[in-house]
Amino acid sequence: MPSVGAAPENQVTLSVFRVGDSHFALEVANVREVVRWRELTPLPKSPRLIEGVIDLRGAVVPVVDLGRTLGGEPIAESTAARIAIVEVDGLVMGLRVDAAVEVLSVAGSALGDPPALATQAGYDATRAVVRRADAAPIMVLSLDHVLESVYRSAMTSPQEDAA
Repeated sequence: MPSVGAAPENQVTLSVFRVGDSHFALEVANVREVVRWRELTPLPKSPRLIEGVIDLRGAVVPVVDLGRTLGGEPIAESTAARIAIVEVDGLVMGLRVDAAVEVLSVAGSALGDPPALATQAGYDATRAVVRRADAAPIMVLSLDHVLESVYRSAMTSPQEDAA
């Protein structure tokens, strides 16, 4: 309960993940759960960014490697690797990450826009930046961008029939 006379500030709760050497966040409202790394079953002729599928309590969930999606190295299989099960626009997918770091609650005022130069150049992978006085900023990912990247990868998939 806030003290008398103090206006309560909007809080945003984020799930923070490590991808490569960087930390990225997603709003907790979009994250259904985080599960341990498990083997993926290939999905023939799927969009290039879909690494495969997992069976999660009877539901088949496509898994996207967040490292590759963000233009970096693929996520290596390790004991710390996780799959974040997220929902965007009614679609459920898994995001392969190097590690689940923390659940972070921040004041709305700690969120800022991505740099103007980046957004004017067409960069839309992040929708906000968490400014922190004691650590590097955390990029809040746009799940719409991730989904759009998967759709675009379907258009550039190599033909498996070609020899």
